Amino acid sequence: MVTSSSVPRLVVAAPSSGSGKTTVATGLMAAFAARGLAVSPHKVGPDYIDPGYHALATGRVGRNLDAYLCGPELVGPLFLHGARGCDIAVVEGVMGLYDGAAGEGELASTAHVAKLLRAPVVLVVDASSQSRSVAALVHGFVSWDPQVRVGGVILNKVASDRHEVMLREALEQTGVPVLGVLRRAPQVDTPSRHLGLVPVAERRAEAVEAVAAMAAQVSGGCDLDALAGLARSAGALSGAAWDAAEAVSSPTHHPTWSDEKPRVAVAGGEAFTFSYAEHTELLTAAGAEVVPFDPLRDEELPEETRGLVIGGGFPEVYAAELSANEPLRKAVAHLAESGAPVAAECAGLLYLCRELDGLPMCGVLDAGARMTERLTLGYRDAVAVGDSVLAAAGTRMRGHEFHRTAVEPGAGAEPAWGLRTPQRRVEGFVRRGVHASYLHTHWAAEPGVARRFVERCRTS
Repeated sequence: MVTSSSVPRLVVAAPSSGSGKTTVATGLMAAFAARGLAVSPHKVGPDYIDPGYHALATGRVGRNLDAYLCGPELVGPLFLHGARGCDIAVVEGVMGLYDGAAGEGELASTAHVAKLLRAPVVLVVDASSQSRSVAALVHGFVSWDPQVRVGGVILNKVASDRHEVMLREALEQTGVPVLGVLRRAPQVDTPSRHLGLVPVAERRAEAVEAVAAMAAQVSGGCDLDALAGLARSAGALSGAAWDAAEAVSSPTHHPTWSDEKPRVAVAGGEAFTFSYAEHTELLTAAGAEVVPFDPLRDEELPEETRGLVIGGGFPEVYAAELSANEPLRKAVAHLAESGAPVAAECAGLLYLCRELDGLPMCGVLDAGARMTERLTLGYRDAVAVGDSVLAAAGTRMRGHEFHRTAVEPGAGAEPAWGLRTPQRRVEGFVRRGVHASYLHTHWAAEPGVARRFVERCRTS
């Protein structure tokens, strides 16, 4: 019997971004699923969009494994949590194999996560502009860190049969087996925008076709039996799977809540697609009744809403539609003015502003938001400046910023976070029950956030 600790698994990595990791990983997930396997999909790093395609390929929730946001010690438990009941797991890497958090060495790199998972790596190489040199490239990646086990190579964007022969002959010298060869295939391309791929929720029919094309390409060009065999060579993991109920009932905190289940509305739909599955699981474990709603279509919040969570996404793309839904904007403003807990990240922050690109938003915050040309991107170390519905003053968390918008002012009279960046700064807003910030955080790293939020929903 396969247990979650011994589930076969492999990590799909590449020498650099743009090599074809998403195509191969998503196609491999779908191809294994088509064989009747229960596939556990994972993504290294903070990316919210790729897991949506993974979920489409497998029928299971795509989950992130981020050693910076959650700490190395949670990578294994979170993986085991997602892999419960699965026959095989596929983990898509981030950037190049050895690229980690800036200035932090290997931390949060694909290589780091592969070692934490004791998982073999499949290296996806864009071979479009090389032949014999591919052997030097692969040899370098294989030998750089002996603790990272590169178990095979998948050659992507191969031009012809002759090109394939040249590549295979060169790689024979490395001793690393070629487990797949993929030709150029425009039909598997997915459209991109200012923050990466367009989310599945915005193009579901086209995304289904794209995932099917990825599966067909991988099935036709890769040795699935050999890849499954490689996955079975992964070492067993020690320790227990992460559990939301155990996380919110830590040894240092004994829950005192009643049987009341306060209703927490969570924004979704095309405009708000960025969320980690563990957040909803933690809210539920802390005693909340979580109810999704769509700010593009619903004119009212769910009945008896006691708290509101608005995550990330693309409100700038849907600013006109969000603005046109005046009844919901007024409902959100009324809830916030009542003192009910409201947690907003990035897109949620923009939605709570007075305006976005000149269009009226909820007006909960006396701030304006606009699109810019500048990309703000990177991990952040944060500390709660004061008490809020999410955290007590002094609470330390790690987060991630990823946006091409700006909010003026960038912080309220009571900021949400103090950030340790080259230009130490404060950002975000705390006002009554509102906590709004650009910072994306992973609550599994600090489950007290969910516990505190639900407790405030009960008492507000």
